[in-house]
Amino acid sequence: MNVLLTPHSTGTLPLPNRLVMAPMTRSRATGGRVTGLTAEYYAQRAGAGLIITEGTQPSIIGQGYIDTPGLHTPEQAAAWRVVTDAVHSRGGRIFVQLMHSGRIGHPYLYPDGALPLAPSAIASGEKLYVPGDLLDHPEPREMTLADIARSVDDFVAAARLAMEAGFDGVELHGASGYLIHQFLAANTNRRTDAYGGPIANRLRFAVEVARAVGDAIGPERTGIRLSPGSTLNGIRESDTELLYPALIRALVPAGLAYVHVSESGTRDITKLIRAEWPGTLILNPHPTGEEPASAADGADALRDDVADAISLGQLWLANPDLPARIATGGPFTAADPSTFYGGDHRGYTDYPTMDER
Repeated sequence: MNVLLTPHSTGTLPLPNRLVMAPMTRSRATGGRVTGLTAEYYAQRAGAGLIITEGTQPSIIGQGYIDTPGLHTPEQAAAWRVVTDAVHSRGGRIFVQLMHSGRIGHPYLYPDGALPLAPSAIASGEKLYVPGDLLDHPEPREMTLADIARSVDDFVAAARLAMEAGFDGVELHGASGYLIHQFLAANTNRRTDAYGGPIANRLRFAVEVARAVGDAIGPERTGIRLSPGSTLNGIRESDTELLYPALIRALVPAGLAYVHVSESGTRDITKLIRAEWPGTLILNPHPTGEEPASAADGADALRDDVADAISLGQLWLANPDLPARIATGGPFTAADPSTFYGGDHRGYTDYPTMDER
């Protein structure tokens, strides 16, 4: 599996290996602000070719879960600066994932009790976890054109704050049923204006966000994550094989640092994207839809030339020295699902390296 340990570059950023730490929600940012424990967590994994942080809301209304971090105030940026300094002090590279949840939200999360925003007023059918309860997602408010423009501006403002916070770049979360994905999918986007209907309209919001963020901080510092065929959060795509090649063709002129594909048993779609995208393709490999992805899945994808780098989640979570473990063939620690979300250092910063076993 040593093919995973060879160098690569994305945008203008040299990566010492092709092992990317995938974005993983950990729900430990009480009040929307990361902590010193967050800095320790990411710094422990600075051996990654690239770290992509947990989803981070670019606005108050973009929040979808409790205790997720934000990047829309100077105080939040200052807290993230501690994280980026810690990662850089250990020689790492780190992008922040900007994630607007759209309809995957709830008035419980917002100071003014507002409804979440979405392309169309269609409820997700999902629930929000809060301590001791599960709350049904309400029917969201359909975004006006002014709301759409404001959301693009929010992504740009968050990206600029990311630069102030010391990040090497940002990843736009266009996957997993969140706002950008909601615009892409016909079952969540029933608009009749320039942002809905045919594919060329449904991809408009994703392209506008990508171009605006790239213009603000540099396209070489901007990536986007996609999940073709995913059914997470109530998404149902009817035209995946047409939608994503069209989206990629529209994104090519933006010159982004990378496209990050999360597979859902859709290797054929990955190959279609690979054929259209001339830049770096990061792959979270699930060619059969099984979880979690393994290092062997990643090595196979690199050897088959369907990707340039591989993002892994649970392996990074439980093995902070993952490159060293791959170099020696293991052993690999299994992650504890009971500590994935919320809590303290347990299941967060206490996974040992091989030297600490």
